Amino acid sequence: MSEQNSHLVCPHCSATNRVPAARLNAAPNCGKCGQPLLTASPHELNAQTVSKVIQKNEVLTIVDFWASWCQPCLMMAPQFKVAASQLPQVVFAKIQTDKYEQAAAPYNIRSLPTMVVFKNGKEIARQSGALPSDQIVQWVRSLNS
Repeated sequence: MSEQNSHLVCPHCSATNRVPAARLNAAPNCGKCGQPLLTASPHELNAQTVSKVIQKNEVLTIVDFWASWCQPCLMMAPQFKVAASQLPQVVFAKIQTDKYEQAAAPYNIRSLPTMVVFKNGKEIARQSGALPSDQIVQWVRSLNS
């Protein structure tokens, strides 16, 4: 019987990597560029990477939909970064909706900031409004159990 694998999209070069589940906690690197696949830090998505990261990642992926003019978004950004550092096996990503309107449109974002949790390409939860890091961590852990 083969070992369970998970697909992870590299935050650096966007290559899709197949990682054995047992290696997810061992800081796996990208087979193409050699950079870490799980960075414990949010990475910026753009029009070319947003759907690939959402569709191809088989681990919990939290996307922060935000805008540069949104004060609550700007206040939550450092909190989102702290939460990412506390959940290193979860992918944290951000997409700037005022810069990439077309890329964000399919996700029906009605208020900002909105965090959407995806797993295996499917939305499993969403949370609108700015949250402190401890509440983000608690929310994500409740979904990952």
